[in-house]
Amino acid sequence: MLRPGPLNLLTDVPGLTVGNATDEAVKTGVTVARFPGGWTAAVDVRGGGPGVRETAALSPENSFAKLHALTFSGGSVFGLAAADAVTTALSRAGEGFQLRPETHPTPIVGGAVLYDLANDGDKAWGDEPPYRRLGREAFDALDTTFDLGAVGAGRGAKAGVVQGGLGSASLDLGDGLIVGALVAVNSVGSVYMPDGETFWAWSFEIDGEFGGRTPTGPAGAVEPLPDGSRLAGLGRLNPGTNTTLAVVAVNADLTAGECQRLAIMAQDGLARAIRPAHTPFDGDVVFAAASGAVALGEEGRQIILARLGAAAGDCLARAIARGVHLASS
Repeated sequence: MLRPGPLNLLTDVPGLTVGNATDEAVKTGVTVARFPGGWTAAVDVRGGGPGVRETAALSPENSFAKLHALTFSGGSVFGLAAADAVTTALSRAGEGFQLRPETHPTPIVGGAVLYDLANDGDKAWGDEPPYRRLGREAFDALDTTFDLGAVGAGRGAKAGVVQGGLGSASLDLGDGLIVGALVAVNSVGSVYMPDGETFWAWSFEIDGEFGGRTPTGPAGAVEPLPDGSRLAGLGRLNPGTNTTLAVVAVNADLTAGECQRLAIMAQDGLARAIRPAHTPFDGDVVFAAASGAVALGEEGRQIILARLGAAAGDCLARAIARGVHLASS
């Protein structure tokens, strides 16, 4: 039986650290993941209303398909400022591409945001939105352990009509290979089956990590857009007002193109855990990063990549359910 890593977090992938910062007055927050030295990376965007930063740089055909850090933030477009603070902090620490000897190092800091502006937090911030400050606070909090639930980028999130949150999970595949996932769940779709208690991801659960609830019978044909009338009443059936932001990471020596395949396969985790996913109202995005610590070689490489991608999807489905479960409990 495969098991999670010791923390059951993204940071079970060696070298990674994650930090959260939460503003309870605004009911929002920022989550930062750091990839020391710059990890090979890619991104796959499936949602109809994404808010992102540096995704074009991660295209495999481009020159800088690496990530030094990644920010997930509430605040919609205002939240993109969180990455500015992280970029500055990394450059001051000497992290990034040294394009010319006399200039500052230039780190690649990806970013993605979710919409939480309609919650009842205080959004009267005038000329000083809190997200640059929160980005720096999350950077200063970087560690191998971090909280899940209604914290960081998941603080103001919703999953369908219930509290969303920040989730994470990992899986040890043996032979030194570790897969991890981190997600901020703010989806228009529901994470629950029609009983409102059993997660769609229930069959991927390990050791009761999100409550141990199993279905009492077959689901049968169900409404394609659960709680549609309630979502409309909440103003959430509008493009850009929902999203699921995720990153999956491995310690294998993947190329940029292989990271792209990893991100594509990991998107299946959204479909396993959220119904529906990738709608016109969501900005669903999955980043993928690889440290390169474990050499795969060429023999059987594609088989290993397929296994990593399938595991990344499973981890992401579990992370989604964990985040909502811990936010509600």
